[in-house]
Amino acid sequence: MSIPASQSLPPSADSAVAPAGGTVTDRLVEANKQYAAAFTDPGMDARPVLKVAVVACMDARLDLHDALGLSLGDCHTIRNAGGVVTDDIIRSLTISQRALGTRSVVLIHHTGCGLLSLTEDFRHELAAEVGQRPNWAVEAFKDLDEDVRQSIERVRTSPFLLHTDDVRGFVFDVTTGLLREVHPTEPK
Repeated sequence: MSIPASQSLPPSADSAVAPAGGTVTDRLVEANKQYAAAFTDPGMDARPVLKVAVVACMDARLDLHDALGLSLGDCHTIRNAGGVVTDDIIRSLTISQRALGTRSVVLIHHTGCGLLSLTEDFRHELAAEVGQRPNWAVEAFKDLDEDVRQSIERVRTSPFLLHTDDVRGFVFDVTTGLLREVHPTEPK
């Protein structure tokens, strides 16, 4: 079940977020002007103070800084659909660790994730619609805990990462705001 790329939001949803006569991007640019007017350089560098990288889903319901008690400069935040550890996540984590000093990795999936209802059929439908097959996998899953375990394993076994001893995974409950830890599968 997918939404065609050409389908747009209902008019009421569009008008709720866009200024009159403008686009959502126009609204964001205007908000940035207000932000920049009061902005002062905090004098930080790109190295996270807490030496942690957080990998999470891009879902708009996850306010990671508030949920984890983080401030600007505390962590690297890496997000994608599902919070799945893909090659690009490994790329970002490798740069985070090797060039910018992070040592810990926190993985966060969440309840009600859209990837729970997608399948690889999404890729096939997209290819049929646009005439080109995506070179990426959907990485959909049916079991949140199992996918967190898989993500932990992908991080822990990556030859590119220096620090794989402090990798922990969680499921964020979007209705309570609580994290539930998912423990990796013990070796058999």
